[in-house]
Amino acid sequence: MDKLLRIGTRESRLALFQAEKVKTLLAEKNTKSVLHPIKSEGDINLTVPLYELGVQGIFTKTLDIALLNKDIDIAVHSLKDVPTALAKGLCIAAVLKRDAVEDVLVLNPSKTPEDLKNADAVIATSSLRRKAQWLKRYPQHSIESLRGNVITRLAKIEEHNWHGAIFAKAGLERIDALPENYIQLDWMIPAPAQGAIAVVCREDDLHIRDILAAINDASTALCTTIERNFMRALHAGCTAPVGAVARITGNSLSLKVNVCSTNGQQCVELDLSFEPHQYGTAGESAANSILGLGADKILESLRANS
Repeated sequence: MDKLLRIGTRESRLALFQAEKVKTLLAEKNTKSVLHPIKSEGDINLTVPLYELGVQGIFTKTLDIALLNKDIDIAVHSLKDVPTALAKGLCIAAVLKRDAVEDVLVLNPSKTPEDLKNADAVIATSSLRRKAQWLKRYPQHSIESLRGNVITRLAKIEEHNWHGAIFAKAGLERIDALPENYIQLDWMIPAPAQGAIAVVCREDDLHIRDILAAINDASTALCTTIERNFMRALHAGCTAPVGAVARITGNSLSLKVNVCSTNGQQCVELDLSFEPHQYGTAGESAANSILGLGADKILESLRANS
């Protein structure tokens, strides 16, 4: 296109990195672009835990409005932050190749992994999913709320003398902020679409959709779509204590999912596999299976208490 493609992004260091990555990929496809930073509501309110704000798409809403108003041409997001039901008139036009999906515990420099055996250990996170899975494994621990951008959250670990805080590994690696004193939580099922970057545009802008198709990673798009379909079929929001991760090996796809109560005392988990002809309905199928095993009761309780 003749004019510069305007890339909408949040102002955090991580968001800007992700937008720059999209800009670089577009440049490799001979499309010039410029960043257009916009402050989101999720960045403004740094005191209330995300699950208490009561708004889906807290980090995407402001960019959605800018897109629909044609102030920007595309918006770049961490896909796990994007609601499963997009604003009317918008679509996910590209999903970049996925980075690490795992969560990590960043330890306080004064603590060691042995200290996690202590009953008085304090772990920081504002994610209900991370809180639930952590308390399932360590029911004696306390959980503290942690908000802010990545750098701010890392600094708070020492400031509050917490034993550690939970982060998405991909986010820390993208801005070269993964410290040496971390533990990879391979047992924790990540959020649907964790580790993936999405590019959103207006649904009727076919020219830009064609441009973005060139930077789409088909495998990542498939896996994250299945994970998000699982979340959508549960009628659970982005902040619900729901985990899902899909991986393709050869001609088979594995899908690991769970639904937990916020205190971790109730948790239903499934590890499923699907053949290519089943990919289109894998997310919904997994949702129906886990709901039938008791996840429906957990989700009903969560809605009643929200």
